[in-house]
Amino acid sequence: MLDILDKGGIILWIIIGLSVLAAAIIIERLLYFKRIKVDEEKLFLRIKGAIAKNHFDEALSICDSNVSPLTGLMKVGINHRDQPEYVQKEVLKDAARQEIPQLERFLTPLGTIAHISPLLGLLGTVTGNIKSFGILGGGTSLGDPTILATGISEALITTAAGLIVSIPAVIFYNYLVKKVENILINMENQVNEMILLLKGRQKAQATRRPERAERPERAERPSRPVRREESPGEGL
Repeated sequence: MLDILDKGGIILWIIIGLSVLAAAIIIERLLYFKRIKVDEEKLFLRIKGAIAKNHFDEALSICDSNVSPLTGLMKVGINHRDQPEYVQKEVLKDAARQEIPQLERFLTPLGTIAHISPLLGLLGTVTGNIKSFGILGGGTSLGDPTILATGISEALITTAAGLIVSIPAVIFYNYLVKKVENILINMENQVNEMILLLKGRQKAQATRRPERAERPERAERPSRPVRREESPGEGL
């Protein structure tokens, strides 16, 4: 193993360093998505039921016990439930945009590693071939099998190492990007549903208030006039 590392040269060490970084990013992202994974449909139904009963503290408690981008949006919507609809839309959209950097964290470096690893392998191939023909040494090395073998080994090892790092990095990069896209689509749908839910609640409140205000008060029953009876002597 050490012999391979020695033959690979400095470029192989660079590729190994990138592979360690790529593995760390992949593990961190997989653990993060596992941590925020929730049953979104079931969770939204629980929050919707609590809001319908005006149990907002219960709805916030449900969000706090299930940490995810969805519950973050739900909390923002609940805290701005009394605002006009256009304010709710802007606040929820801003909250959704703030979740994007956390979802896409480290994906750009991972994509960069996936793309440059084979290029570094190709660079190692070029430098290995150069060493094989003794151009870097300033002399002719075609008669020295040791130098020729060293250059060819570096060329093959770095090429293989670059591909070994790049292939899984590309696979996990595409997988994580697709996962982020699905989460963002679900968040957009949940934002729309949350706005409709809060809008329906405000309409229900607005409907109940006029009913209470316009309820007629019980009118006082007019008193019947007392009929005056004539005494027998008044008609005379």
